[in-house]
Amino acid sequence: MAAMPAPAAAHRDGSAARPARTGTRRLTADARRRQLFDEALALFARHGYASTTMDDIAEAAGVTKPLLYQHFASKRALYLELMDGVAQGLIDRIVKATAAAEGPRQQVELGFAAYFALMVDSEHAFRLLYGRDTPDDPELGAALRQVEDTIAQAIDPLIDAGLDPAHRLLLAHAVVGMAEGASRHWLDTHRDRPDRPLPDHASRRIEADELARRLADFAWAGLRQVHRT
Repeated sequence: MAAMPAPAAAHRDGSAARPARTGTRRLTADARRRQLFDEALALFARHGYASTTMDDIAEAAGVTKPLLYQHFASKRALYLELMDGVAQGLIDRIVKATAAAEGPRQQVELGFAAYFALMVDSEHAFRLLYGRDTPDDPELGAALRQVEDTIAQAIDPLIDAGLDPAHRLLLAHAVVGMAEGASRHWLDTHRDRPDRPLPDHASRRIEADELARRLADFAWAGLRQVHRT
């Protein structure tokens, strides 16, 4: 009689692990790198930086750890590259959305709408940036601050109020801080909980649109006063 296959092991969160693969599906180098990014992003977002290992990422991707190290020198290098990619994706969304605006009021609305739409569509990316399990590490903390600085610098030119550069950049950082605080709150209230099922994607997009409108109204009320001074 043939032997029965061994049961799958369980992950640390209690979910069943994927069965070990006997071979690695051939992908192009770029496709493999994208796959590794996606698996690492999901694990970092779910478990945090400290609790995620390169073994975890290799297992989730169905590859050997030596193959993973062919693409990334270390977990730290992989994390930092992920941070850069997430930040650039966010900036690209905001810049593209605001470019279609017909005036400064609509720029504020479209900028927030793009920001919070990405929060819902790429929730793992936002949990990487703004989740509560951020790494307690000076270099990685500095990388997060650099992300915030880069987003503020992208918003800076949109604040066209005849202000000196330092004043304008200060307001850009204030807008980023407002959006970051709101996104942290949203992520906290949308954590998996056994007593409360999460809303579906369409419902979360409706929530995000409403959140964007509310923050746009709040931000514009302040920026409009700056224009008048």
